[in-house]
Amino acid sequence: MSTQNTAPTVEATAATASPTGRIAQHRRYLMCRPEFFTVSYTINPWMEPANPTDTAKAVRQWQALYDAYLALGHEVELIDPIDGLPDMVYTANGGFLIDGIAYGAKFRFDERVPEGPAFMDWFRDNGYDVVVPREVNEGEGDFLLVGDTILAGTGFRSTGDSHREVGEVFGREVVSLNLVDPRFYHLDTAIAVLDPVEGPGGVERANIAYLEHAFDERGQAILAERYPDAIRVSDDDGAVFGLNSASDGYNVIISPRATGFEAQLRERGYNPIKIDLSELLLGGGGIKCCTLELRRGTDAP
Repeated sequence: MSTQNTAPTVEATAATASPTGRIAQHRRYLMCRPEFFTVSYTINPWMEPANPTDTAKAVRQWQALYDAYLALGHEVELIDPIDGLPDMVYTANGGFLIDGIAYGAKFRFDERVPEGPAFMDWFRDNGYDVVVPREVNEGEGDFLLVGDTILAGTGFRSTGDSHREVGEVFGREVVSLNLVDPRFYHLDTAIAVLDPVEGPGGVERANIAYLEHAFDERGQAILAERYPDAIRVSDDDGAVFGLNSASDGYNVIISPRATGFEAQLRERGYNPIKIDLSELLLGGGGIKCCTLELRRGTDAP
């Protein structure tokens, strides 16, 4: 298996704080090596089984993302891949975790249903308090923590009832957003959480970037009101999964094809780092899809 040295440049690894005061915060992630990645069925518009996939290339690209997280000082834990579950690489869909509680996933499509118990077993084995879901949800694919608020997507995968359930589990405000473009079937393909819960001195800094037209009119109005300083990303950058990115509050790992988003991030004082996951995009997933945040009660925000 390839473990080529594909870590970010020295410039990227040294980026811990910006002149504008943005601070990189420590993160803990769960990932899954795509040893069994292929596209053998269709459950989103990106998947075309007739097009060949290159598993070795997918592993090399995934390794670059893994190496980038380590180079930036983050922790990465691994769940073993399972033969016959090619989408396990998209660990973000495996659950939603806050304060040591893991709300498990209950997948909509039969092809992914076995992933739910596999992830919940991993959470239990690693000391998390697991809540078995009653409602259909696809984890951090559709639930994003922004400050103290959970943004929750529906329209294609997770159901509205799961929004009520996740609110009960974590005792937090849940804001429902309806996705309307099938290309952006999970919330994490249309919104990127850029900032940590708190900045220096406890100042609230939670902010996002988003693709306006991925949401219905009500959702657009909610996002505009709640996040007036958000970065609004172009359709061109959204269409290359530019928003399916991972941020530590300063360093933002993005698709190299999202050039407009890259410029917007630099203008706001972020440090974009480009990682190409083009092979995994054939399955309808990108950087954030391959990254589940593990939040224990003692973690920094």
